[in-house]
Amino acid sequence: MNICKRKNRFLERGRLNVRPNVGHIVLHFVWLLLFLGTSLHPIQSQANPQGNSLNNAEDKLKNSAQRSAETEQATWLVFGDSLSAAYGMDEAQGWVALLAQKLAKKSSNVQVINASISGETSSGGKQRLPALMQQHRPQLLVLELGANDALRGQNMRATQQNLQQMIDLCVEANNECRVILLGVRLPTNYGPAYDQLFQTMYQALADANPVLFDAFFLETVVEDPDFVQADGLHPNVTAQPVILKRVWPLFEQWLLESEPKSTLKEIGVSLTR
Repeated sequence: MNICKRKNRFLERGRLNVRPNVGHIVLHFVWLLLFLGTSLHPIQSQANPQGNSLNNAEDKLKNSAQRSAETEQATWLVFGDSLSAAYGMDEAQGWVALLAQKLAKKSSNVQVINASISGETSSGGKQRLPALMQQHRPQLLVLELGANDALRGQNMRATQQNLQQMIDLCVEANNECRVILLGVRLPTNYGPAYDQLFQTMYQALADANPVLFDAFFLETVVEDPDFVQADGLHPNVTAQPVILKRVWPLFEQWLLESEPKSTLKEIGVSLTR
């Protein structure tokens, strides 16, 4: 009896001893889960910044490529009066719009901006041009002003000074900027002496500056009544393609000096002169 009791007590003690071990195992398992759970979160949080960094890098590359494409595009700024502002017709019919269409059809990487205003004078243009140069930073400035100065009887010396300042501003705003200077002539009722003074002004500007110059860009249309509006001064819609044909060689010259030969072939510019 005593032996049996001792064995039972030993077994009971054994059973009692087993229960605490199970509790410890469970407790350790819980702590292990907690440890694993907390250790996984830092890994995930470390992975997210890497993803963000990759996204940021891709965005920077895209922005850089976009800026590069923008810088490769040339800008031509046409700055004139009613003769370039498509006076008396839809703007899309004017010679400047036709120039932009011609370049677009030939896949040229050039944007044409027409900042011409009917009635503009050289003094008004001198006030407007700095902001436009800063905004667009053109590689080519087409300067077609002075006619309204003469029609109003203004001093030609002041007009010449205003035009010279605008030519200078082109180079100051952009070292690559060149100027196309488009001259005009006065109606015969202003007298030959005043018209000669007017022509001499344009020629003096052309001689003093490295500009591309046409002394009378309306020459092929103003003497033909079929090309002139009822006011006897402004070219009509039919005249606009003729004007573009007249001035196109000046733009061709700029392209020859500025664009790669591969681009010139694409837009149909002759490489021989």
